[in-house]
Amino acid sequence: MATYRVTTLVAAPPQRVFAVWTDLDRFSEWIGGVTRVTDRVGPPNQAGSRYTVWFGRMASPTEILAADPPRHIRTRFGNAILKGESDVRFTAEGHGTRIDQEFVTRGFIAGIFGRLFSLGSYKGSFRGELETFRKLVEKETSGQD
Repeated sequence: MATYRVTTLVAAPPQRVFAVWTDLDRFSEWIGGVTRVTDRVGPPNQAGSRYTVWFGRMASPTEILAADPPRHIRTRFGNAILKGESDVRFTAEGHGTRIDQEFVTRGFIAGIFGRLFSLGSYKGSFRGELETFRKLVEKETSGQD
């Protein structure tokens, strides 16, 4: 197992940030390689709900382990390349929201790929995806003024 942490500050309120984070139809806008989400069972902001995220032909079944909208969500995900848990906290800070995300990988192969995804801020890295998410939410939020 390996643990990776990323954080950013989004210029938007926690309710808005959490809503976009849990909008399964928008995953492909900020999570690298996502082509679709299927097999949805339950709301995407409630513990016990499930869905499958697809990266081309590779499926990643996902379960929401804990949720406390708009402050926290924890999921378990997994496919042949990357599996583990994601624990995300959304904290009001000033006029925005601090996102603290922790990934814990399971297995040798996931540990290797987790290490690769943790390096740098390229598109598809943990930091790169978080920054893409931040820009997406901020652009939409500034357009609502």
